[in-house]
Amino acid sequence: METEPKIDGRLLWPSLLLIIGFVAAMLAFPERAGDVTHILLTWISLKFGWLFLIFGLGCVLFLIWLGFGRYGQVKLGGPDDVPEFSTFNWIAMLFCGGMGIAIVNWAFAEPAYYLAAPPFGMTPFSNEAAEWAGVYGLFHWGLTPWAIYGVPAFAVAYALYVRKRPFLRLSTASEGLIRPGSPIGSLFDFVVIFGIIGGVGTSLGLGIPLVSLLAGDILGIPNTLGLKLAILLIWTAIFTTSVFFGLKKGIRILSDINLKLSLALLLYVLILGPTIFIISLWTNSFGLYLKNFLWLSLWTDPIAQGGFPQDWTIPYWAWWLALSPMMGLFVARISRGRTLRELVLAQLLGGGMGSWLFMGVWGGFATHLNINKIVNVSDILKEGGIPAAVVACLKQLPGYGFLIGPAFAILCFIFLSTTLDSSAYTLASLSYRDLKGDQEPSRWSRVLWALVIAAVPVSLLAVGGLEVVQLSSVLAALPMTPVMFVLAFSLLRWLKADFGEQVRPKPLTLNAVPDMEKEGSHEA
Repeated sequence: METEPKIDGRLLWPSLLLIIGFVAAMLAFPERAGDVTHILLTWISLKFGWLFLIFGLGCVLFLIWLGFGRYGQVKLGGPDDVPEFSTFNWIAMLFCGGMGIAIVNWAFAEPAYYLAAPPFGMTPFSNEAAEWAGVYGLFHWGLTPWAIYGVPAFAVAYALYVRKRPFLRLSTASEGLIRPGSPIGSLFDFVVIFGIIGGVGTSLGLGIPLVSLLAGDILGIPNTLGLKLAILLIWTAIFTTSVFFGLKKGIRILSDINLKLSLALLLYVLILGPTIFIISLWTNSFGLYLKNFLWLSLWTDPIAQGGFPQDWTIPYWAWWLALSPMMGLFVARISRGRTLRELVLAQLLGGGMGSWLFMGVWGGFATHLNINKIVNVSDILKEGGIPAAVVACLKQLPGYGFLIGPAFAILCFIFLSTTLDSSAYTLASLSYRDLKGDQEPSRWSRVLWALVIAAVPVSLLAVGGLEVVQLSSVLAALPMTPVMFVLAFSLLRWLKADFGEQVRPKPLTLNAVPDMEKEGSHEA
């Protein structure tokens, strides 16, 4: 008889107390906390930016080697394990959990920022600036973020389904160097929780203003703090219900709806917008992206020191790093029965192509409006922020008031809900000390973390301090860097011990798990 997993009070209660203390400090000193966070963010970008860039490129190269090298056919599971979800459901959950509402905002806004303040010392609003505005959207949301997400996903999935380790935690996947339950292992898991809370705060910070502005504009009501809080309450109800029903009845269904609605809206803009311009710009941007990928990945601008990589690329890579534990644990949970190659393709191509569609279609539409002076998106960004710019672009499409506007608002609701319920599910899983790969955390723990996730931005939104939570994801990224190195090392060590130099065309599985002590492993 299978035993019920038990709550790990040593991790759960201190984590909750830490979050409560963090919120209390932000409520008491919101302005000072924001100033301190900005100082730390600038310091990290200047001192460790090169590390984030090298690490991001390293993740891409690591995943390509892992998927297409000798271990590509290693199966995440035993000989009889089959995928738990269909390929469509699997990729839908993977993509919706990873990008969330952030790409809905930035797909319209990001090219306008680059057009007004381009890289490489280009003249703002020039032809060159317009071309590179399309390139950087593909770069910042393409292969590298999904590769960063992939490192913990592979390590955790291997620990769960091949090594049969009972913990759904990053410390378990670091077992080659770190003993789960040790002080260092607990520290790893604390870093994971902090990164998830910070990353989710970023998503909420982007989503709430956009949807409240859309709702106020469509319904003709003032965009007040009360409206924002009402929207957040509706959001909380949606993703709490989804996470209550679990993976198959909640998160999977919500992700399917999300992906289908996204594709419908993308097609709507592509057909009714400047179709040829969008396709031509995307084709040109993708060519420049492929040609300059290595250079963009390592460009620090050390001579001119214009600040572009420090303002954009480095914070983006830090953001993905902060979110990577959540995505790694969640993707690992839904990937049993897949091979390493399948997971690499899903991460890099499935995730990357999904992001490129958003940036290509919606970003191309916004660029068309901007350079043809139909809508000055760049000026609107300066005056009203991202939500105002997104709404201004949507208003240029037919059927805004009765079709595209409401549909876009619904998409925002579902997109953020899929990210939030993935986060709540992952945090609940972390709360157990013996949760197996095929088990789900209890409903009460999933609902508890859903409410905690909602409580943090509610508190800070009330005092205008949500930006502090957004920046906390970047601050969480620096300690995550060594954690990711440990995860990659542990995975490689396990693969070599289990399969050596074997190269086989068929999926490789373990019938018996080697004893780690017989391998002479060293644990801290």
